[in-house]
Amino acid sequence: MKGSLAMTIIGMLHHRLDPTTVLKSYAYAAVAKAEGAQFFYFTPKSVDFAKRSIRAKVYEDGQWQEKTMPFPDVIYNAGSPEKLSVSKEIIDRLKEEIPFTTYSIGNKWNVMKRLKEAKEFEQYLIPSEIVKDADVFHKFINYYKRVVFKPIDGRKGKGIYFITKAGPKNFEVKKDSTNTIYSKPQLDALLKEQLASGTFIMQPYIQSITKAGQVYDFRLHVQKNGEGKWVVTTVYPRIAPNGSIIPNINNGGFTNYLDPFLEQEFKEEAYNIRRMLEHFSLALAHHLDDIQMEKFGEVIDEIGIDVGLDQQQKIWMYEVNWRPGCPPAFYLELDVVINSIRYAMYLAKNPKRVKKKMVQQKSNPGEVKKEIVQQKSNPVEIKKNLPIIAITGSAGKTTTKAFVGSILSKQWNVFESKDYWNTTEHTKKHKEEINDSHQAVVLEYGMAYPGIITNHCSIIQPNISIVTNIGLAHVGNFDGDVRGVAKAKSELIHGMDQQGLLILNKDDDNSRFLETQQFKGKMLTVGIKRDADYRAYDLQYKDIGMSFKMKLHGQEIELYIPILGEHHVYNALNAVAVADYLGFSPLDIQAGLNFKKPPRRLTIYNLRDDITVIDDTVHSHPQGVRAAIDVLTNIAKKRKVAIIGQMRELGVLREEEYRKVGEYIYEEGIDEFITYGFRTDEMSNAAIEMGMDPARVHHFINKDALHALLDKLIKPHDTILVKGASKTNMFETVKYLDQTLKEE
Repeated sequence: MKGSLAMTIIGMLHHRLDPTTVLKSYAYAAVAKAEGAQFFYFTPKSVDFAKRSIRAKVYEDGQWQEKTMPFPDVIYNAGSPEKLSVSKEIIDRLKEEIPFTTYSIGNKWNVMKRLKEAKEFEQYLIPSEIVKDADVFHKFINYYKRVVFKPIDGRKGKGIYFITKAGPKNFEVKKDSTNTIYSKPQLDALLKEQLASGTFIMQPYIQSITKAGQVYDFRLHVQKNGEGKWVVTTVYPRIAPNGSIIPNINNGGFTNYLDPFLEQEFKEEAYNIRRMLEHFSLALAHHLDDIQMEKFGEVIDEIGIDVGLDQQQKIWMYEVNWRPGCPPAFYLELDVVINSIRYAMYLAKNPKRVKKKMVQQKSNPGEVKKEIVQQKSNPVEIKKNLPIIAITGSAGKTTTKAFVGSILSKQWNVFESKDYWNTTEHTKKHKEEINDSHQAVVLEYGMAYPGIITNHCSIIQPNISIVTNIGLAHVGNFDGDVRGVAKAKSELIHGMDQQGLLILNKDDDNSRFLETQQFKGKMLTVGIKRDADYRAYDLQYKDIGMSFKMKLHGQEIELYIPILGEHHVYNALNAVAVADYLGFSPLDIQAGLNFKKPPRRLTIYNLRDDITVIDDTVHSHPQGVRAAIDVLTNIAKKRKVAIIGQMRELGVLREEEYRKVGEYIYEEGIDEFITYGFRTDEMSNAAIEMGMDPARVHHFINKDALHALLDKLIKPHDTILVKGASKTNMFETVKYLDQTLKEE
């Protein structure tokens, strides 16, 4: 009898007769036994439909033994689709009554074509074309200059050519670690020879390079688990050997553990990049699952995605493989096998549920997508009417959160996320920490790519949302279009309680791109320059903060915040709007705005000889740089010194925005202008072009040299702004000034 003790029977289908020639067969047999399943190995020709039995191989007493087995509950589809195709009739009959795992998603070209047609992941695709002849290839390389030429069904990095246009009639061809210069006739002959052997595709060559100059990529391995849900099995970097540009392990490449690799290459950004890669892999797996069900009525359960990161840390997808291998160096084969066996057992126990989903997808794709989103979503169980306040925006999130939390804490027990904890992984942690004692929740929702804020909202859905502004932070991930940033930020509007409260910045021109048309709740605005529901006026710079006035319920009140900058008045207004909406008094609001300032946000250091240092070294984007320069010009007593580092993720807008900063430096009358970091001299040059004295403009890529200049340059009564993205470690310059110029 089949499954006498409700034991799941798993059959591994393969084209090879001998399981000892299939390395993973033993691992699957061992894990199946450990998981309480019965396992056997078989080929199509061993199936007897009349007797509903299979002449199988079972691993017992240390060896594979031939046994007659009943039809299994589920079939793990392990063989080559091409080699199994000779037995198509047998396999199709098995599929009619037994669920299969591990469906092929097609060759790399077909996968990319599907993703392009579906559009959702189109922005991550490297442009690809099938090479029909040499003429098509030459048109492509004339445009892109450096291309990859590879087989459409290539595996393990085999048969890949990297071709660079080296001159009008010459081409550099790199294969494995060999470089050869070809003339056009020689290259045409190579192309003709390769095209005769099969179908090839070509792509522009986009490569990720380590600090040591080695090419690398990331393998993202995702599977379905024992609950039928997608999980990340592993993410790991693959690094090419010196001189090679193929990081595939079979070509001499090597792997590394993910976290130390990211920390070495990306420092403070390491955590967010890991989460970004994990989120991307799961989102793509769900998307491909949708497409496979819709097009073929099949459920996929395992994919390997190879991606790279460009200089702006944008993800580019090289290829997607079904049933990917695992690096033996990490002993991860067992993790892969455990997920495969557990998913097979899930499939055997839930065939109707899976079949129903496939039928639904064929008839109504939207409903299944909705079900998948609901599977991923698991909103926190919250008390009715508990204020859940979420803040997003290109700038001001952390400060706004701190203001809101400070005011609400005057009366309530508030759950407030830590400084800069704004990834989806953080939101998951927050969900576990919120409890019945909390009377309000204040969270920051960060975003670098589409879909991330939707994910935040699926974990904890807010009923009060603030969009501080729409600026150029991360614009490089949206093809340089600020409307793409606005669309991604609009996910907060779509994902929040549709009857809740939404607060927007009336003075921010780019906020007009936010998708508010369908929102049914209450909208309030804040502003300084334009009429708004909560408007500040009479702004004054004080010693270490700002004072301003506003009207609440017809009464004028004066408020003070212990942080410099007009832009922080907007952050305070967001908090005033929330607190007033929730019924807090003007006295609570006044007291709460005197908050604990987030670290390294326009922090003032008063040093010897009446020298002042302004530390603003957490984030850096054009809007924030100009705001910091405004603070410098407003508080400086005598000379104004601006030290400006790199701004990240501006993409194609970098040159234009750097130029604008240089022009702004000149317009604001900065006395000494110092830039630090790769390409930041574009700011320096723009200031000089505007008319700034070149003797007062300095550029460095070496921090020690910069500090040596400061020893000579700084005079009594100077005010010095240090501004740059945290990744550029500009805080080291703040520490240097503080230690060198401390009061004695």
